[in-house]
Amino acid sequence: MRILVLLSLATLLLFSSFSPTFCDHLADDEDLSFLDEPSAAPEHDHHYGADDSNFGDFEDFEEDDAEAYKQPEVDEKDVVVLKEKNFTDAVKNNRFVMVEFYAPWCGHCQALAPEYAAAATELKGEDVILAKVDATEENELAQQYDVQGFPTVHFFVDGIHKPYNGQRTKDAIVTWIRKKIGPGIYNLTTVEEAQRILTNETKVVLGFLNSLVGPESEELAAASGLEDDVNFYQTVNPDVAKLFHIDQDVKRPALILIKKEEEKLNHFDGKFEKSAIADFVFSNKLPLVTIFTRESAPSVFENPIKKQLLLFATSNDSETLVPAFKEAAKSFKGKLIFVYVEMDNEDVGKPVSEYFGISGNAPKVLGYTGNDDGKKFVLDGEVTTDKIKAFGEDFVEDKLKPFYKSDQVPESNDGDVKIVVGNNFDEIVLDESKDVLLEIYAPWCGHCQSLEPIYNKLAKHLRNIDSLVIAKMDGTTNEHPRAKVNTNFNCKYMVHAIVNYQ
Repeated sequence: MRILVLLSLATLLLFSSFSPTFCDHLADDEDLSFLDEPSAAPEHDHHYGADDSNFGDFEDFEEDDAEAYKQPEVDEKDVVVLKEKNFTDAVKNNRFVMVEFYAPWCGHCQALAPEYAAAATELKGEDVILAKVDATEENELAQQYDVQGFPTVHFFVDGIHKPYNGQRTKDAIVTWIRKKIGPGIYNLTTVEEAQRILTNETKVVLGFLNSLVGPESEELAAASGLEDDVNFYQTVNPDVAKLFHIDQDVKRPALILIKKEEEKLNHFDGKFEKSAIADFVFSNKLPLVTIFTRESAPSVFENPIKKQLLLFATSNDSETLVPAFKEAAKSFKGKLIFVYVEMDNEDVGKPVSEYFGISGNAPKVLGYTGNDDGKKFVLDGEVTTDKIKAFGEDFVEDKLKPFYKSDQVPESNDGDVKIVVGNNFDEIVLDESKDVLLEIYAPWCGHCQSLEPIYNKLAKHLRNIDSLVIAKMDGTTNEHPRAKVNTNFNCKYMVHAIVNYQ
């Protein structure tokens, strides 16, 4: 069986120019010009959930109403504006340059703008410049640096660029850049300096060493190089150590990770070498449970830990369920990301719940393998710490059976276009006695709506061919392992997919 997925509107125009050999049942001179008749598409606003909300990757797509987007007012006095005429000189004359390729209408770019500007201001005077390029105006630059989505951020070192894939916050950008341009580890010698660090930074590592130079410092610096989003400090001052909740009389070297959230203090008790230190920081730097918001989304999706355990619960239920969820999370540090989605949050929680096929108000725990394959697994029964732990262990060891969304199988399916849902996909689409043309669509998709009258006409015209099935499936509410579509429901417009099963 061959599966052909066509993801462009232009391809669908083939419907209006079928070859006479498409089917032996069509006469050579049969007129299919009716397929060219214009049909008005319904006028709708085709959005998935809230504007720019997404639970997948974070790329924007150009839209017909792009002019409606206005960049919010942001003080960008320290962000350098680059164009084709000054781009080469900027990269050549500055050793370290961060460049954001953006589109003015892009919601994610607008969200990044104040964070990026604040980072530029904080780094002013250091050996780096932060710049931006309007990719809608500088097309050649965008093509040269393979800009395929917005924002795209590159970091140049001596003219050689690598992508920046870190979080889109001021603190994350500043920390990441300082790691690249600085020594990677900083000395804390006074209590005043230490107090400033604890006040200003959201998470920090401190090593309490015997000496600020030598093997201990070298191991700590090497570990720092493996963790881009956490600043590492070292001290020999017992008063500084005490401020960081390290016993002044502890055997050195000692190390602590401090976070501004629950489970604030994480003491390291392993061997003082770079790999053990880096593993410790990686496993403990995230909160036990991340509350899913627009701001926290990058920390979930751009994390090297791809497997996620999601708790869907209402705000009322969260008071009892989130503590149990946090307790279970302690057993999976560095293995799973635990995420709480507030189902009754209209802005984010509700659309995310719908995306995963979670309905009603009953709490659910769901395992998700990330955006590469997008498999989902559902915990059945009551949500308790013990059950979450057992479910998480099976999830880590790949012992669970995937869950696929499905609408109810229609009671009647006699139309020219057959309705396919997840639970009747095998029966209709994988019927080896039939050739099946399947459209996977989204109800809010403008391209899908434009196609609908043409698709219906085609089905009507070919309905007497017993060996041929024309079908459609709502891809927002139905899934099947054989119906993978290389597109994302989180973009404003979903391009329809036509799947030809032969």
